[in-house]
Amino acid sequence: MADFQHLFQLGQQVQGRLQQLQSELADRIIETGAGGGMVRVRVDGRGLVRGLTIEPGAFEGRDAELLADLVVGAIAEAQRRAADLVQAEIRKLTPVPNPLSPF
Repeated sequence: MADFQHLFQLGQQVQGRLQQLQSELADRIIETGAGGGMVRVRVDGRGLVRGLTIEPGAFEGRDAELLADLVVGAIAEAQRRAADLVQAEIRKLTPVPNPLSPF
């Protein structure tokens, strides 16, 4: 019975840390660019877009479709990096299973 109590407590600790991590990730900013830096995107650690900057030179000699592709590409890269950050932080929380343990 003590094993179940220990597992329950461990689960509560991990859940509390996950909630804390979500709050911390909201404050972390990831910035990426596309088109040689003419399009810059900032997302928070949850992947939500927090800012978009487009240099005036991005409009010169380009059509709207290309500019849209640069924006979408920058957002996708920033969100991918945010997801990588989340996975790295979660791996830090996850206890390594003991191969000798029956649980």
